[in-house]
Amino acid sequence: MPDPEDPSPADAMAVRSRGGRTSAAGTALEKSMRILEAVAAPGGPHRLTDVAAAAAVPKSSTFRILASLIEQGFVRPENDARYGVGPRLRSLSAMVGGGEPPTIGRILGELREAVGQTVHLALHSGETLTYIRKLESDQPFRTASRVGMRMPLHSTAIGKSILAHLPGAEVRALIASAGLPARTPNTLTRPEALLAELERVRARGFAVDDEENEPTIRCIGAAVLGPAGRPVGGVSITTVAFSPGHRPGHPAVSRAEIEAYAPALRAATEALAPLL
Repeated sequence: MPDPEDPSPADAMAVRSRGGRTSAAGTALEKSMRILEAVAAPGGPHRLTDVAAAAAVPKSSTFRILASLIEQGFVRPENDARYGVGPRLRSLSAMVGGGEPPTIGRILGELREAVGQTVHLALHSGETLTYIRKLESDQPFRTASRVGMRMPLHSTAIGKSILAHLPGAEVRALIASAGLPARTPNTLTRPEALLAELERVRARGFAVDDEENEPTIRCIGAAVLGPAGRPVGGVSITTVAFSPGHRPGHPAVSRAEIEAYAPALRAATEALAPLL
């Protein structure tokens, strides 16, 4: 019997046609995959309410899907009615990680050595990106980012480089769905301003996050494109943007200096394209 909280087929088709989703949109498979992502997110094990909210699936549907995933071994019930990663999902993760081409690490390592700054690799999924690699620099500062962290698209260098390679209708649907919340005073929060910036990103081949996602942090990012030219993720180089006299001894990097990293960054994303 259909779940009254689930969308009708017409609603689901409408959601897909505009490239976004409602809180309950998607096929059973799509819901299951989002629930698995929510269960595997950092900070677990997670409560049912939190899993449902993160996956954008009604609680009743989430509960039923979790029960099936528990039977299959992908999810494990924990104390206090929480859900954690099951042995079958851990096994799958190990198989994927063990088979990952080592050249991904080499490419990112060479980029870090070339620029002397922290390097991130992220994959795109829906309204966010997720960091899957972080290589810290030897600089005397550390960023708050971590592997597994999900970040918005509109305020990050990787995110903007991804948006710049998506169809315009899809970008507008993402803006309508996720909004453009201000992360700092520099965040682009007006759709027309972001769309104009994406035009510039397409023209030059990279994006800059100039303290738009985190104060005092300046990044440059470029998309990693799949075979059809659609972005699958991106790479960024992270630096500091301290104002003059702030934190003496810390190597602030100017906008002009970070843009000079663009050739090395784009060479890395092109080398990574067949590996992702």
